[in-house]
Amino acid sequence: MAVDSTSPQNPAENVGKAQIGVTGLAVMGANLARNLARNGYTVALHNRTSAKTDDLLAKHGGDGNFVRTETLKELVSSLERPRRILIMVKAGAPVDSVIESLIPLLDKDDIIIDGGNSYFKDTIRREKECAEHGLHFVGVGVSGGEEGALNGPSIMPGGSKQSYQSLGPMLEKISAKADDGAPCCAWIDTDGAGHFVKMVHNGIEYADMQVIGEAYDLLRSVAGLEPQEQAEVFKKWNETDLNSYLIEITSEVLSQVDQKTGKPLVDVVVDQAGQKGTGRWTVQSALDLGSPVSGIAESVFARALSSSNTQAREEAQDKLSAGLIASTGVAQGDPEFIEDVRKALYASKLVSYAQGLDMLSSAGQEFGWDLKLDTIASLWRNGCIIRAELLGEIMAAYKGENAPVNMLLAPGFVKILEDLLPSWRRVVSKATALGVPVPVFASSLSYYDGLRRKRLPAALIQGQRDFFGAHTYQRVDEPGTFHTLWSEDRSEIQTD
Repeated sequence: MAVDSTSPQNPAENVGKAQIGVTGLAVMGANLARNLARNGYTVALHNRTSAKTDDLLAKHGGDGNFVRTETLKELVSSLERPRRILIMVKAGAPVDSVIESLIPLLDKDDIIIDGGNSYFKDTIRREKECAEHGLHFVGVGVSGGEEGALNGPSIMPGGSKQSYQSLGPMLEKISAKADDGAPCCAWIDTDGAGHFVKMVHNGIEYADMQVIGEAYDLLRSVAGLEPQEQAEVFKKWNETDLNSYLIEITSEVLSQVDQKTGKPLVDVVVDQAGQKGTGRWTVQSALDLGSPVSGIAESVFARALSSSNTQAREEAQDKLSAGLIASTGVAQGDPEFIEDVRKALYASKLVSYAQGLDMLSSAGQEFGWDLKLDTIASLWRNGCIIRAELLGEIMAAYKGENAPVNMLLAPGFVKILEDLLPSWRRVVSKATALGVPVPVFASSLSYYDGLRRKRLPAALIQGQRDFFGAHTYQRVDEPGTFHTLWSEDRSEIQTD
């Protein structure tokens, strides 16, 4: 049901007014608006061009109560106080433009919400700028795609605690619900924390998708399974500890037959993976924090390799030798190899989550956020792209005072990895011998080995750094910082 905002309104404040406004009615914005309306809220609608507003009302006006507006001024005047305005436009300059237009129209304690995939440092800046005008700015991570936005996404809001008192109940109501009925929405922490958590969520998503792709490649290149056969394998895997949304849809994609050619759809899709930036931001931010997210980084680089220099890939197919050191040695559909791949996939998946959560811990220290990892894991249990059965185990690992310094060190995961490790090593070795690229399988295994090794080659690197740059080093047998006089008599001096 649509109401024109220019209609006469009750002079009593807030009577007959909308509880929230949405500006930007592309698919995500429109679906969030419909979700809010379905949950009993009156939603004011605005778009730069009114055609999208009218299209939404024509097709979905029956979803609930909507208020049609044509300008931002009308949008603001249609809202109860404190006003809540959800911006759903393209990240970057368009968000700044909308904020700049809104600020003169708003009053103290009104709330501007950015529900897009904005860079968290932009969110920190915007929060400060809005606070100078007495306004709240809330960066909200929203995961779940178009379907989630309509039926219940995972929601990760930042901003001030005060803003969440007004906004939180509304977001919790429209969010996905976990199996125990808990909303997949909770206040993360101040300023850019919500968008930072969503960024890391997307980084984990990149790695998760890549390891599934690597498993697909191995099952086809080594075990000889065609896409339709693999669809059944992934369907069965989804009944194991790999149960997750991405495993589920992988089965659906692999079973799809192209209607034009009759071939498996996956065989007619160009093998160049795109990206919108959040995975790249995750890696860049991890570098700034000194947080090792090698698996996530390799997944981003794998997408870049697939698409950034197609000419080099084409020439390499003719010019670069494979230098294989083994034949497959795997019978078609070999169940033991298939199980090895499943276990390697699960192990690499665990590392992706561990690296992402470790990065969140580093960010909490750097930015002064109290990021509760068990709560964050709980928000990902439903509605989002990386929802998976293992999130319950992650929640349990981080609950209470005995949280591990790294997820892989939680007793439950230590035991799981002990079982997975032989398969993981066999798969990485086999793939390397056969020339099948498995960048995330391999880098995740190296990360695991890097954690568990008593001595790393970093000692030599420190020696090299001290030699050419007098960067100093510490000793294992006594405290202090030292430097060797390499260009003199090579005696050692203590520098602190």
